[in-house]
Amino acid sequence: MENAFHVLQERGLIEWSSHPEELEDLFNSKEMLTAYVGFDPTADSLHVGHLIPIMTLSWLQRLGHRPICLAGGGTGMIGDPSGKSKERNLLSPDMVRKNIEGVRKQLEHFMNFDCGENSAIIVNNYDWLQHITVLDFLRDVGKYFSVNYMINKEHVKSRLADPEKSISYTEFSYTLLQAYDFMHLLKTYKCRVQMGGNDQQGNIVSGIDLIRKCTGDQVFGWTNPLLLNSSGTKFGKTEGGAVWLDPKRTSPYRFYQFWINTEDEMVDRLLRFFTFLPLEEIHDIMKKHEQSPEQREAQKRLAWEVTSLVHGTHAAETVRQASEILFGGDVSHDEMTGELMEMLAGEVPSSMITERLPLSLVDVLASSGACQSKGEVRRLIRGGGVYLNGERVSDENTVVDEEHLIAERFVFARLGKKRFHLLEVKH
Repeated sequence: MENAFHVLQERGLIEWSSHPEELEDLFNSKEMLTAYVGFDPTADSLHVGHLIPIMTLSWLQRLGHRPICLAGGGTGMIGDPSGKSKERNLLSPDMVRKNIEGVRKQLEHFMNFDCGENSAIIVNNYDWLQHITVLDFLRDVGKYFSVNYMINKEHVKSRLADPEKSISYTEFSYTLLQAYDFMHLLKTYKCRVQMGGNDQQGNIVSGIDLIRKCTGDQVFGWTNPLLLNSSGTKFGKTEGGAVWLDPKRTSPYRFYQFWINTEDEMVDRLLRFFTFLPLEEIHDIMKKHEQSPEQREAQKRLAWEVTSLVHGTHAAETVRQASEILFGGDVSHDEMTGELMEMLAGEVPSSMITERLPLSLVDVLASSGACQSKGEVRRLIRGGGVYLNGERVSDENTVVDEEHLIAERFVFARLGKKRFHLLEVKH
């Protein structure tokens, strides 16, 4: 069994770790280890920012270990203050339950939940936290944490220092609940490793300390790196907000384009983080990319790999074709399917044809608003700038008939190099 800790270090997925030498030895022991990551169910979908811990869990399972995905149904009702500048709205139990259901489906794209001994597990910390009384919690957990220790945590100090950003006792106690989660998972599943983002280091250390004081066991933790783009903003954030894994929130096409638009300086790192490609292959991809960066071959491979993981290879192929159509690639008439047209319908201007076919192409493009006038259409045709379903139109008298329809309802027009219009026939 390959040393998973070493593999993750090589790929840059570990930023900080507790007791790194002991961790190295632990993973060298060849025994199956159990590790967990917590996901805050504040939405019914994960986003690109969650992909690093997800990939970390997936790598662990591929290398023979057991991943636990902890959905914070209990802690999600409180809100983790780490990295937050203000109190968050508390979630109702019904909303948390709904969000966990959505997150679970997405996690199943990355991990196998039915593969034997190292099958992935999804747990909800509400299942055990709901049974703890206040007195039990204060006696069994609270007594191990001094107030001095807790207020010296960076996220607490920053909130206390600003009179406009108070912190409630609810959020203040969050780190104790997460520490208790770690101890519960150790006792229930023999989980000895907790992982999370850099802002989780304090909470992870709290869990390690609580377990040492309560049981004497040595457990471990590590954090994943925080990704920032060249402008200093958090990776995965765009002008339109977060890039979601749910196709209803972020379409597969826009998801694919997010990765295509990766900055050259980041693409090597992202290939290491978000794909399962061997490092040698990534090295070769980057070598070719450096020779012709304008071709964006590294970004295209990154976009293909990640979109395939999140949405499946079929969806990845469809969005690749859509991208080729909109950015100058050659896509044949035979490749233009109804599914592809439906995807393009959300990305390019479109209009409905309500009259019966056949119709003059000049009339259709003018009346639909694709062109400003019939004269503009004729000039474009004479200049070789009109394409219908990927084929150049040379005759101004061309008519649109049933034979032009893709999936019996669509006609796709390109006008010049970068103007597109999708026509849909209403039967």
